[in-house]
Amino acid sequence: MNVLLLSMPDSFEHTAPVTMRMPNGALASLAGNVDSHHRVAIADLILVPRRVRQTIERLMREIDPDVVGLSIMTFQRGTARRIVALVRALKPEVTIVVGGYDPSLASDVYEDPAWDVDVIVRGEGDLTFRELLRALEAGRELSGVAGLSYRHGADIVRNPDRQVTSLSGQEVALPNRSARVLTGYTFIGRPIDVVETSRGCTYDCSFCSIIEMRGRNFHTWSVDRVLADIADARARGARAIFIVDDNITLNVARFEALCRAIVAAGFHDIDYLVQAMTSSIASRGDSLAPLMREAGFRYVFLGIENILDEDLAFLKASAKNARREAGRTVGNATTKAIEVLHQHGMYVVGGLIVGNPSDTRESIEANLAFARDHVDWPYIQHPTPYPGTPMTRDFRERDLIVSDDVDEYDGTTAVVRSEHLDATEIEFMRWRAERWMKVRHLWPVLVHSPWFVLRHGHQMLGHTFRGASWRSLLGLESDHDVFARYKDIRRMERRYL
Repeated sequence: MNVLLLSMPDSFEHTAPVTMRMPNGALASLAGNVDSHHRVAIADLILVPRRVRQTIERLMREIDPDVVGLSIMTFQRGTARRIVALVRALKPEVTIVVGGYDPSLASDVYEDPAWDVDVIVRGEGDLTFRELLRALEAGRELSGVAGLSYRHGADIVRNPDRQVTSLSGQEVALPNRSARVLTGYTFIGRPIDVVETSRGCTYDCSFCSIIEMRGRNFHTWSVDRVLADIADARARGARAIFIVDDNITLNVARFEALCRAIVAAGFHDIDYLVQAMTSSIASRGDSLAPLMREAGFRYVFLGIENILDEDLAFLKASAKNARREAGRTVGNATTKAIEVLHQHGMYVVGGLIVGNPSDTRESIEANLAFARDHVDWPYIQHPTPYPGTPMTRDFRERDLIVSDDVDEYDGTTAVVRSEHLDATEIEFMRWRAERWMKVRHLWPVLVHSPWFVLRHGHQMLGHTFRGASWRSLLGLESDHDVFARYKDIRRMERRYL
């Protein structure tokens, strides 16, 4: 069978597209786990945001797919629906499959006949998609494929859930990166790829979709399997790799072993990015951080979430940000974690969430000031009511959600007010402060990648200061005027078809 897999062009706006464009690792895993006689093509539409229609039309002609699959996050829902309509118009008989966080947690949306979707893959798709293709190829009923919802006449059939994979042995094969048909993945001018060493998390943060999608669990691949994955990405030209694990620092001893193995394999000539938990870095950083740096880790995304205890309690993120000594909690781990990473030459991407129910102007300013003083690159978001999360239920009970337009659920558009501030003011405060924090990091990037900055620095600054004008630079317009123009630009950017 001919299969076309699409990831959406909508992206988070924390960095300029010229700076960072990453592949969808889940689609490469799907391609690596189907039977080898299928012809699979992956198109990450983030690489062609202004040529989406033309690219899809071309690939539909060239691939002539029997099955088209779409990976969708909540804020990409509107774009996905337009792409489904385009695909259906180009080839009415094609089987259209959707998967990812949003179809898994908001299946009822995609079950609506108006969407014209044939199959929904719920949860992990590696094995489910393989079994789906086998059933379609053999002309069998889909009732035996766990993890599927599918259209049967006028009805929707919901098969039992599929249990998450243990990642042991060869249960899930390596990704098939050769299936990608578009090029241009980049991180600060270096070809980038993604690698997964584990899946899952055992914490229950109220804002997180991971627990709702797969439960509270943590499964790991062997170090040898991870090295084989890195070797494949490296052989295909990757000079930066993002370790996309949900929470790799749940097992620090394993992470340390992986760092040593990367060095022993000679794979430490790559820049690595990773997500980490503050409590683990604070408590084990003295041994872990030197190993990370030796292995090539350069950027660490820290899930700080918030520096105020009340907000951490609402986010259910207190435990993973607690500093412990001799088995006792002795405070917040954030400052210690940042210090140890900085001591070993790594940059901190600070993940913070502002605009929580009890937030006042002062509490938001306190978090922004902390980011300004301590993190190297701000990744500041607003609490967003993603389907199925405990936080969403809480917001609805408090009547704090001000927008049901999921196209705006990108994390940097405030769609929830606090008990003290409206959503627009919350977003304005973050936007105004964050721009200047980003400018500060231009100098380390210049030292590390001078030719990239000289060529693209104006695009990076232009993205950060969208909405600004000579009048605003001269003080003839207010920041609120610039913010209003920025909002208009964001709305235009979301129109891909």
